[in-house]
Amino acid sequence: MTDVTDLPKLALDWHKAGRGVAVATVVETWGSAPRAVGSQLVIDADGAMEGSVSGGCVEGAVIVEALEALEDGKPRLLDYGVSDDEAFAVGLACGGRIRVLVEPVGSAMPVPVLEELVTRRAAAEPVAYVTDLQAGAPKLQSHADFPDRFRLDRSGVEEDERTFVAIHNPPLRMIIVGAVHIAQALVPMARACGYAPVLIDPRAAFGSEARFPGEIILDDWPDEAMAALKPDARTAVVTLTHDPKLDDPAIMAALRSDVFYLGCLGSKRTHAKRVDRLLEAGFSGSEISRIHAPVGLDLGGRQPAEIAVSVMAEVTASLRKAE
Repeated sequence: MTDVTDLPKLALDWHKAGRGVAVATVVETWGSAPRAVGSQLVIDADGAMEGSVSGGCVEGAVIVEALEALEDGKPRLLDYGVSDDEAFAVGLACGGRIRVLVEPVGSAMPVPVLEELVTRRAAAEPVAYVTDLQAGAPKLQSHADFPDRFRLDRSGVEEDERTFVAIHNPPLRMIIVGAVHIAQALVPMARACGYAPVLIDPRAAFGSEARFPGEIILDDWPDEAMAALKPDARTAVVTLTHDPKLDDPAIMAALRSDVFYLGCLGSKRTHAKRVDRLLEAGFSGSEISRIHAPVGLDLGGRQPAEIAVSVMAEVTASLRKAE
């Protein structure tokens, strides 16, 4: 069965099954719009749908337009106002406006472009779906073409007011080494911020289902677990065990990868010893300087949850490159 959270793949699957399919995408918003730019709704010729462009405010009107687009094979650029009453019904305090691009698959959205998009998403490659809102002709472009948009996960219309860029980034992950008290607070925070957390701890008493119900817990040695996880540029790594036998293998694996964040628990004195060990292992000073230690922004917190907040704040600043 198709994962309905992967709407491009769903659209492709429906198309290959012989169902006429249109993809509706939010391209611009003003005010308190119910859904973010880049949000999508997939509609077939019978009116079946998955996804959302407005949380329910204008879906009905978009479906009507999508069915007409499937009839004539032409895209639609729609402009809707969301009233205060409609916004309140979906949990917002006030309304706004949204623009929605409707593209029939096979005409306005060429199948080869959609197939390549699905393939690159499945391979966890960052890719931008780019189209001219006036002339159409969508194509795929790379991270290098829109570095700021990829860094901020920000789809939108370019300054020319006609080029729409939909950002498709790989999922964010957070690998946490050490199933300790801080991790118990950090895991739900990471998930709330859009990360898929993974815990690594070979110590059964720490990495137990009772302490982390429903979470992914790997009981392999950290270097083996890191090798299997293959951390990438959309991955943050946080080490929390205070035990060099566990932390160091994970740190070394992270330094050999292009993770965007590596934070390590421990005092300045502890980190100085860690630096010595890493230098002896052959890492350069510039490589070691990637480590955030002591981990987290200096918020003055001491409780596990407060430390978790500081870690999550520093991870966010690193990802978005906040000043």
